Amino acid sequence: QVQLVESGGGLVQPGGSLRLSCAASGSFFRFYSMDWYRQAPGKQRELVATVTGTGTTNYPDSVKGRFTISRDNAKNTVYLQMNSLKSEDTAVYYCHAPLSWGQGTQVTVSS
Repeated sequence: QVQLVESGGGLVQPGGSLRLSCAASGSFFRFYSMDWYRQAPGKQRELVATVTGTGTTNYPDSVKGRFTISRDNAKNTVYLQMNSLKSEDTAVYYCHAPLSWGQGTQVTVSS
C-alpha cells in the first residue's frame, strides 16, 4: 500500500493561488494514476484532478482552467496548482492513489 502525505494547504483570499503537494512512498509511483479529491462540509467527496502514469490530465468543469495537476516521478510527488481561487473551493483536499488516501489538507478561501 502506498503512503501519501499532503502539504501546502492554508488560508488564501479569493483570487489567490496555492500549490498542494503529495509525497508518495514506493517504487511503482510512476505507474500509478494519481488524483486529487476534495470534500467540503456537508458535501460528498468530489474528484478535482487526475494525472495518469503517462501524464494525461483530466479535470471537472468546476476547476478546468484554474487548477493544474502535475507529477514529478523522480521525487514521487504529485502537485495541484490552484489559481483564481473562489470561496466555493474551500474544502479538505485529499491525494489519492490506488487503494490509498492521504490524510487531507485544509484549503480555506476567504477574505
